[in-house]
Amino acid sequence: MKKILLFLFIPLLSFGQAIEEPSLKKNSEFPIGSSIRFVQFMQDKKIQNLQKHHFDSYTAGNDMKMYQIVPREGNYNWARVDSIINYTTLNNQRLFGHTLIWHSATPKWVEKKAKSNPQWLEKFMREYIDKYVGRYKGKVDGWDVVNEGLNTKGSGFRQESIWYKTMGKKYIEKAFKYAHKADPKAILFYNDFNIERDTLKFNSMMKMIEDFLERDVPISGIGFQMHIRMDIPNEIIEYTLKRAASTGLQIHLSEVDIIFNSHNDNKGGGIQTYNNITTEMLNQQAIKYEELVNIYKKTVPKSQQYGITFWGFNDRDTWINRFFKIKDWPCIYDEKLNPKPAFYGFLNGLKKLN
Repeated sequence: MKKILLFLFIPLLSFGQAIEEPSLKKNSEFPIGSSIRFVQFMQDKKIQNLQKHHFDSYTAGNDMKMYQIVPREGNYNWARVDSIINYTTLNNQRLFGHTLIWHSATPKWVEKKAKSNPQWLEKFMREYIDKYVGRYKGKVDGWDVVNEGLNTKGSGFRQESIWYKTMGKKYIEKAFKYAHKADPKAILFYNDFNIERDTLKFNSMMKMIEDFLERDVPISGIGFQMHIRMDIPNEIIEYTLKRAASTGLQIHLSEVDIIFNSHNDNKGGGIQTYNNITTEMLNQQAIKYEELVNIYKKTVPKSQQYGITFWGFNDRDTWINRFFKIKDWPCIYDEKLNPKPAFYGFLNGLKKLN
């Protein structure tokens, strides 16, 4: 009997110590997700244990993007996604697909061929989505069909994208139509950043989405990446979430983290204002995480709460420091994989009754 009890206890061990903090997923009325690069994830038992303990939704960091799936023409690589599905199925977790069409994840060979043969790109899009979404029909709950199709700042579409240059703005709705045809039951999202605070960009997105709904383009959700700074006013976040929820679509906070420093949205564009983290800063971050959960629960009806997903849940592995070349502390776990005040702030938000 002792051996059986020990075996059952192993999944909650991290370097020989039990996970003492309460499970986020067990205290939430909606799915709580994490985004992790799968190869790194499978090599780190402590991260695995924390992920199983806290989360019931999994988003692959880069593993389901186009450059991973079809790195060369005609060469589809399904092995890693198959492994991810095995993991999520075994652990009873929802799998969210990120992302089908994104300018930054488009392989160079696709861009090169589209420039020489523009008519080919739509044919490739249809084939790619049909094969990909169709292969995992019923196994991937939802997809970011198009990611970051709007300008980084202000209104309008991202015109430097090979998809926009070649197919015009219609590429977005066509991607949704192809995805819906491949899996009619999948939840299909448009996903973008800064839409919680850049009202010009948000209005451009809403105009597009309202047009889609009027013409029965099969969109079913809006993804707010929610990479926010500590100084972003709660009032603007509440306004944009409430207006987005008025569409009746699913609302996903899809890539959450909260930083102290700032950046210009470009790679390497970090602005280092704070070099060290203080107790006061950690406590203020905890309040911000709690407030974010409260806003989500208050403004998004329960039937539209697709969930909250962290884009990396610890400061050791955060993308923020790598991408923007700064030192920051945006996550709910610290660099040593211990829960921060932010964890307990987020947990308090989940527990609080609205």
